[in-house]
Amino acid sequence: MNTMTFLKAFAATGATMFALDLVWLGVVAKGFYAKEMGSLLRPDVKWVPALLFYVVYVTAVVVFVVMPAAERRSFGRALALGAFFGLAAYATYDLTSLALIRDFPLIVVLVDLAWGIALTAVASSVGYAAAR
Repeated sequence: MNTMTFLKAFAATGATMFALDLVWLGVVAKGFYAKEMGSLLRPDVKWVPALLFYVVYVTAVVVFVVMPAAERRSFGRALALGAFFGLAAYATYDLTSLALIRDFPLIVVLVDLAWGIALTAVASSVGYAAAR
């Protein structure tokens, strides 16, 4: 896969993920996270670490999910690998938090895992379409 294809896939995957995550975290689930995590949440977002997360995560999604699916010309592979990658990545945070942070809510783990699966599957599919 050439550099231009990678950049198109990165831009499409990243824009999709960022936009959906803004709606999820800022509107749809904002009250849920505030209720369940309370004092663990910052009153303001630290944008530098947040943006660094998106750069690293989107790059990994493109390298490990989108590019292999595009090489095989398989939308189903992009969707399935994206869902699995989202599960693995979000489980890293959520299950570690559940193991180490006192009173970390199980409901947050379950909701966040579902969101990670859905978000990464959708973003990977859009990235795949851009790479094609």
